[in-house]
Amino acid sequence: YNQMFTMHATTMVFLFVMPMAAAFANYMIPLQIGARDVAFPRLNALSLWLFVFGGIFLNTSWFLGGGADGGWFMYAPNSDVPFSPTNGVDFWGLGLQITGIASLVGAINLIVTCLNMRAPGMSLMKMPIFTWMAMVTQFLLLFAMPVITVALFLLMFQRSFDATFFSVEAGADPLLWQHLFWIFGHPEVYI
Repeated sequence: YNQMFTMHATTMVFLFVMPMAAAFANYMIPLQIGARDVAFPRLNALSLWLFVFGGIFLNTSWFLGGGADGGWFMYAPNSDVPFSPTNGVDFWGLGLQITGIASLVGAINLIVTCLNMRAPGMSLMKMPIFTWMAMVTQFLLLFAMPVITVALFLLMFQRSFDATFFSVEAGADPLLWQHLFWIFGHPEVYI
């Protein structure tokens, strides 16, 4: 139960809340702005399948040694190998990177759709409020996702290749993870 509970809020947001919002935005935005479809339908499909693959990859850790067990925010040193020796954190990190790339691709697609595919005569100020909200959310995603991606790469390098990004013994600062996580986490609450 403890491992299942620590599958944490970040993972839940990535796997449940964001796809529901993205699906609704993908359906509603073209209808509201008078477009036939989103700007890049194939990117849309890529985003969907990357997201599905990332979610499956993230959840395979349950069958290959247990889920991530470093807390919902994965603060260092809890996410280091001595405190989380299973490969659950590795699956969690790579799975979130893949789903993050899917979110970035989808965000770019929806931003381009909102800016370039409006019906003739529809200025930005004439767009419906839902479309505005979705576009602002996509911009937040565009700026927040690269930060968590960098943080997850650092965590993976620390766990897999004995890098010392968050190790106090090596002169690094474990607060680096917290800063990177919350630079992502605070916009994420609005996303």
